[in-house]
Amino acid sequence: MAWAETTGPRGEPEGLAHASLPYQQALRAFFRRRADGHEIDDLIQEVLLRLHNRRQGGEVSNLSSFIFQTATNVLLDRRRRDTVRRRGAHCELEEAHHPLDELSPDRILQAKQEASVALEALGQLAPRTRAAFMLVRFEGMSYKATAAQLGISVSAVEKHVTKALRVVSARLQEFDERQPATKRSFR
Repeated sequence: MAWAETTGPRGEPEGLAHASLPYQQALRAFFRRRADGHEIDDLIQEVLLRLHNRRQGGEVSNLSSFIFQTATNVLLDRRRRDTVRRRGAHCELEEAHHPLDELSPDRILQAKQEASVALEALGQLAPRTRAAFMLVRFEGMSYKATAAQLGISVSAVEKHVTKALRVVSARLQEFDERQPATKRSFR
């Protein structure tokens, strides 16, 4: 069937998408063998959209072959896109995968206690170490800007921040170990 042979009631061409409507069951069977069941309608729609958008493409001598070649291309494009986007690594948004994070009074108390432990640890650091850590972690300054403000090298800033992180982490770990097993945080 040629492109120009498909006409509507007024004699105007309706396009390949309209001409391909009788092939929908065959397309459904084609995709059923090659794709997941929930994707079939979307794939058929994509084929019809591509056929519809091919308005000035000239004549098509073998409509059936053209439709199934388009369907193959749609399937290949979908697989390519899924591979690039790593769709297989995604998980659905379900309660089992993403449990609701409730703010219970116990969790609020524990967070306040942990913040207190962290602040106490920061208070016991050397002034320059504390300043470097606060500027980088709380003020969001770069290591280079922090080094310029404190008058030290970038390497020294990195060492101060690393030291502060070790001290704070160790104190929080000690705090967690002192807590009963049911109240320990999940780090």
